[in-house]
Amino acid sequence: MALTKKMLVAMEIPSEKIDEIMEAHLASVNALREERDGLKSAADKLPVVEKELEKANAELDKFRAGDWETKYNTLKGEFDTFKTDTEAKATKAAKVAAYRKLLSDAGVSEKRIDSVIKVSNMDEIKLDKDGKIEDADKLTESVKTEWADFIVTKREEGAKTPNPSDNNGGDVKKPSRAAELVAKYRDEHYGNPEKED
Repeated sequence: MALTKKMLVAMEIPSEKIDEIMEAHLASVNALREERDGLKSAADKLPVVEKELEKANAELDKFRAGDWETKYNTLKGEFDTFKTDTEAKATKAAKVAAYRKLLSDAGVSEKRIDSVIKVSNMDEIKLDKDGKIEDADKLTESVKTEWADFIVTKREEGAKTPNPSDNNGGDVKKPSRAAELVAKYRDEHYGNPEKED
């Protein structure tokens, strides 16, 4: 049975108290309605929660069955491969840089260094802890022998004079003293082809 104003008046409760009682009763009823609506909404979500729970249980069963171990091993293998490849590229780059410097120091033409590096086996080059080539002296000698055609020899030239002196006092017909000595040496040691005719 619901509480009504008519029932309160029949109990001879003063009218100002009736309004207070009715407001308190209405607040209680509204709170109960809100709680009921919340519970109904939660009950409506129950099938969705049950499906999510079933899915989570299935994943947990896979995890327990060892599927996680396969995934872990696959990911670890991929990471190890990536790490090895990265380290190999870094090592090769360090070897190429050190070998480039060694070739340059050995006198190989700058134009030919890249060609030499392309055909060289970088796996044979060993670096020490400081990043320098081990047995660099032996390798330098090997480079000088194997790539001799690519080694640039630097020769020094004297100063160029616009009007060199002929050192024979201006007489064009008279050979210089140096020319005479060269001719004499040639004649003594090799014979004079002009005189043999």
